This record gives sequence, structure tokens and C-alpha cells, in this order.
Amino acid sequence: MIIPLTKLKIGQKSKVVSLNCTGAVRRHIIDMGITPGAVVIMRKAAPMGDPLEINVRGYELSLRKAEAQEITVETEA
Repeated sequence: MIIPLTKLKIGQKSKVVSLNCTGAVRRHIIDMGITPGAVVIMRKAAPMGDPLEINVRGYELSLRKAEAQEITVETEA
């Protein structure tokens, strides 16, 4: 199932399929290690849903919800 990163549940693991952004935002996301094929695990979400904390490539990373919405992931159905 292909969904945006923001739709993952806490503890759910998935693989990055694509980045649906351009320019500086895309470069920033890639620089953080979020590239197609990378495995991400949803760790936490703030009470209002922003920011989100994920684990990628062995480290914890916080993302704004708007940034996470641009990342498409594949989950097991």
C-alpha cells in the first residue's frame, strides 16, 4: 500500500518510495538520509500531529508534518 509518511501509525515500519517535492526542500530531505529505498519507522507524533519523529538509517529525526506529507512510503497491507 502506497501512502504519505504522515499516515503511518506509531511503531509502523515502511520503505520510502518517492519524494514529491522539489528544490531546497527536496535537497534538505535527501541530506537527512531520507531517500527512495530507505526504511523508516514512525516513533512519535506531537499531540497536535506536528512534528513527527521517525527513525531512519539508525538515528532519530523530527520532521514537520508538511515535509512528511511530501514523502511517499510503501507499507505491508
